[in-house]
Amino acid sequence: MVSASTASGLDSYGFMAGILPSACPSRTVLDHVTSKWGVLILLALSAQDRRWGELRRTVQGVSEKMLAQTLRTLEADGFVQRDAQPTIPPRVDYRLTPRGREVADRLLPLMEWIAANADAIVAGRPAG
Repeated sequence: MVSASTASGLDSYGFMAGILPSACPSRTVLDHVTSKWGVLILLALSAQDRRWGELRRTVQGVSEKMLAQTLRTLEADGFVQRDAQPTIPPRVDYRLTPRGREVADRLLPLMEWIAANADAIVAGRPAG
C-alpha cells in the first residue's frame, strides 16, 4: 500500500523523497549554494553585476583563492555567468543567471531573518 505522503513525493519524514540519502545530488548543490562564501557571493550579485575587485570589496574577508574557487563552482553549477572582455587590462564581469537569480531570491528571506536575529543568537539570548 502506498501512503499519501509517498504518493505526493514526500518520504515518511515529510521531506521530498530522495533528499536525505547520502548519495543525493541535492547535497552537492546544497553545499555549493549554502557555503558561507557561496551565499555571500550570490547575495552580492543579486544587488548588481560586479567585477572581480568589486566582489572582493563587497564580500569582505574572502580570500582571492576562495573567491576564485567559489565563482568557478557557482559558474559550473549555472548560477553565475562570467563575462571576460578581451581588453587590456582584462575586464571580467560576473552576473547571476536566471537560475542564480531564482536561488538568490530564495536566500534573501533567510538572510534577512539571520540579520535580524544574529546578535541575539551570538549573544546566547533566548528567543523572545
